[in-house]
Amino acid sequence: MAAFLKESIQVQLVLGTQWGDEGKGKIVDLLSETSDIVARYQGGPNAGHTVHFDGETIILHMIPTGILRPHTQCLIGNGVVIHPDSLLEEINFLEGKGIAVLGRLFISHNAHLILPYHPLFEKVSEEESVEGEKIGTTGRGIGPAYADKISRIGIRMGDLLDIRHLQRKISQNVRIKNRILEKVYDIPGVDEKEVMDSLKRFDDKVHDVIKDTTALLNHEMREGKRVLLEGAQGTLLDIDFGTYPYVTSSNTTIGGASTGLGISLRKVDRVIGIVKAYTTRVGNGPFPTELKGSFGEKIREIGREFGATTGRPRRCGWFDSIIARYAVQINDIDALAMTKLDVLDTLDEILVCIGYRHKGKMLHHFPSDASILNAMEPVYEVLPGWQEPIASVRRYEDLPAAARNYIKRIEEMVEIPIGIVSVGSSREETIWI
Repeated sequence: MAAFLKESIQVQLVLGTQWGDEGKGKIVDLLSETSDIVARYQGGPNAGHTVHFDGETIILHMIPTGILRPHTQCLIGNGVVIHPDSLLEEINFLEGKGIAVLGRLFISHNAHLILPYHPLFEKVSEEESVEGEKIGTTGRGIGPAYADKISRIGIRMGDLLDIRHLQRKISQNVRIKNRILEKVYDIPGVDEKEVMDSLKRFDDKVHDVIKDTTALLNHEMREGKRVLLEGAQGTLLDIDFGTYPYVTSSNTTIGGASTGLGISLRKVDRVIGIVKAYTTRVGNGPFPTELKGSFGEKIREIGREFGATTGRPRRCGWFDSIIARYAVQINDIDALAMTKLDVLDTLDEILVCIGYRHKGKMLHHFPSDASILNAMEPVYEVLPGWQEPIASVRRYEDLPAAARNYIKRIEEMVEIPIGIVSVGSSREETIWI
């Protein structure tokens, strides 16, 4: 671990290289041990980062994973959308576990709020979609909240600091939103007083943690503090570079860290991509290496592949080197952390996608158009499995030869090293290469 966490590394960025759910929570938790600040830069309560330690399972949705390390300061950047009630539940849950939150957590005054009308709009939008073209959202209102941000009518954390100003903005938004909900979609709108009352209760709890986190973060970086930037979801869910329209509503890739926190990417010393030893995705959209039927269900059960936020079953498939290489290119990733290698323990052979076949031609690059990607036929290389448990292994050289070969072959395909291998859910079940 000491070799991987060199003293010269001050700012590290962690992001997903697939369709999310790669196990970022565990890796961020591990790296938080030697970080002073952990800052979340995008997404909302549609993300779920799971950490197992001391017999506990902690699932976080908005609060940075670094909160589980008592020495860290945690920031929620302006690129995140905040659901007030969910954040309060998360704070209360952690404090009920004896984990101090307030006093260590600070939220950008420019972060936007998810309000009661946002989930309503997401629900009706999904229902109105043509069958077969539904996105498969979490229904948490994340997309409509980001849409209001872009439309310049969003409510921000800083608005809580001036109740009269907040009241005017809420009155205007509720009036417009209710008109659309009632006249266009024929469903009841929201109650303005209830919205304001809930925001006042929220403000009572978080008033003192609303800060200019950009100024705070840049100051701490100048002071030499070690910073870990935490992303949510994965590269293939990026609003610009993912499998559009089956994507999330924020920039999950490296650029989102700069715009979501207000720091220069030139300050980032290392980018770590999290990659699962196979591939999963939640929701709809193209998935070339998806395993359908009983074998896919077997991988899902062994890997406990159910969404941390919604509990939805994840679609499972073989490792896809094309999308991994695409993520490396987009994010200029320096090293990978591979998770869930142990899920493959029982397999006698493991397939890895090395290219796509489309209309008789071989492709070795990623086509971002969802309709084209959906028509791709994956081309596989078959590797031998190791067929023995590896959860107790702590040194790379002690892994079975076939497991080492699998890691090495993926390194060759994506053309960057794998520095961390997770062989189980707990902190200890980790190999530092």
